[in-house]
Amino acid sequence: MTIANKESTNEGITIDCVIFGFNKQSLEILLVQHAEGESIGKWGLLGGWMRKEESADDAAQRILYELTSLDNIYLEQLKAFTDPNRVSSQRVVTIAYYTLVNREDYNIKASATLREAKWFKIKDIPNLIFDHNEILDFSLTQLRNRVRQAPIGFNLLPEKFTLLQLMHLYEEILSIELDKSNFRRKILHMKLLVPLDEKQQDVSHRAAKLYKFDAEIYEKLTEKGFNFEF
Repeated sequence: MTIANKESTNEGITIDCVIFGFNKQSLEILLVQHAEGESIGKWGLLGGWMRKEESADDAAQRILYELTSLDNIYLEQLKAFTDPNRVSSQRVVTIAYYTLVNREDYNIKASATLREAKWFKIKDIPNLIFDHNEILDFSLTQLRNRVRQAPIGFNLLPEKFTLLQLMHLYEEILSIELDKSNFRRKILHMKLLVPLDEKQQDVSHRAAKLYKFDAEIYEKLTEKGFNFEF
């Protein structure tokens, strides 16, 4: 969120978005460097003012689309951050969201309010503006809880992926080491993956079989009482 002109906005209400991506074996966050306002030259989460005619969800979708050109992506509201001193110059309440994007899909658009957008590994996150480090920590805790309860992690992967890629994703998010055989057995037993008659291309090692997640099967299983537990 950049503190700047608030014309046609909801006075004092902003949206801040934690954008998660997965780069082979690393969970990463997309941060932006601001080009105006009191946060100029500093790194922070993507954000902006909520317009008077918008709901919080609509504002979050718009802000994400303006940067990444992505729409209809997984987006979940976290909570409002209301510390009266979170921004020194004025009273600003922010509603935080997190989203999971496939890094192959997004395309950052140029913006007059942003100097740069860059992916950072979790362990390399710098000191961010305002309370954005706190927001990031909270979102990471929520993500770890959610991936154990629902198959949202697939949003971070390409449409076609290997079981090893999927295992690395869960290891990175949950910060644990998984047994390859047990993981394979458990994930295939859920019957949420469609095996493809394809293998990896252009790899130096033995090409692995590719799979894709079937959201329709998941919905049907959920209607019958299926619970995703990892």
